[in-house]
Amino acid sequence: MANNDSAYKNAGVDTKEGERAVKLMGEHVKKTFGKGVLGGLGGFGSMFKPDLTGIKEPVLIAGTDGVGTKLKLAFMMDKHDTVGQDLVAMCVNDVLCQGASPLFFLDYIATGHVEAEKIAEIVKGIADGCVLAECALVGGETAEMPGFYAKNEYDLAGFAVGMADLNNTIDGSKIKEGDIIVGVPSTGLHSNGYSLARKIFFEQEKMEAEDYVEELGESIGEALIRPTAIYTKQVKAVLEKVACHGIIHITGGGFYENVPRVIPKGLGAYILYGSWDVPAIFKFMQKKGDVSEKDMFSTFNMGIGMMFVISKEDKETVFEIFERIGTKAWEIGTIEKGEGVVLNLTEQHRSKR
Repeated sequence: MANNDSAYKNAGVDTKEGERAVKLMGEHVKKTFGKGVLGGLGGFGSMFKPDLTGIKEPVLIAGTDGVGTKLKLAFMMDKHDTVGQDLVAMCVNDVLCQGASPLFFLDYIATGHVEAEKIAEIVKGIADGCVLAECALVGGETAEMPGFYAKNEYDLAGFAVGMADLNNTIDGSKIKEGDIIVGVPSTGLHSNGYSLARKIFFEQEKMEAEDYVEELGESIGEALIRPTAIYTKQVKAVLEKVACHGIIHITGGGFYENVPRVIPKGLGAYILYGSWDVPAIFKFMQKKGDVSEKDMFSTFNMGIGMMFVISKEDKETVFEIFERIGTKAWEIGTIEKGEGVVLNLTEQHRSKR
């Protein structure tokens, strides 16, 4: 009679392969450990002791997210070592917006069939992202679910926890008329809008991921798979010197949904399109898909991954900070009386700036 392990394997779940995946990912996970991590891998729960030095009223700020249909591109290209960074970025960038320093991260990988090397590649990307985010990868779960996911497909979810001093948290309430908006660049689409991108390039245009695009200087797959930027370095550097009034992660919903999330009632963001470098992938997609400007800015980051709302008086300091840490930045708009987001300022507004 077959033993339980063989019976489970016959049902589609290979526990031995899962154990091998854990061993392979171990070296990647350990490189994220700092002094706050207590214990190692394999426990039922993960322990983390935060450093409370200089913090009067500690508050935890948490965020959870996934990678969305960008994973379809990873399946198509059979490239799995970057989507983990996307996962970390989507969670950590949200936490950063409220002035938190990322502490630790947990992941959840669900797949139809565990392949140890593939799972290790995914976790390597997660660990790389955690290093960039300056947080520890303290735990995770790999679930093998045959009959639920296709054999060569998987889904990812993540959870990040950061900490801030309650008196220094950022909620947008200090944003005032006359503040300026400074934008820092994205690395491309990040992890939003891939359903539309895939429809344009792979369904409408019948392109293959390896097709070279002259306008991009690389294949369409390379342009789309590039991992999401993580902004821990930029946010920490600014907050060390400046009382930032608002930080905005341009994620799902683009400019029109994300910018109003932090701006007080009665104020609007007036943004001058053309004041920053828009990556070629957005221009190429807009042209190929005949997408309106409104839809582009409602779906994609259009080359701006994060915005900082600051006082005019802090402008020089902030640009000096970005220059010192090697981050390109642009003054892309102002806060004025109004509502929501206004793109392409009229000459009247331009003369007021």
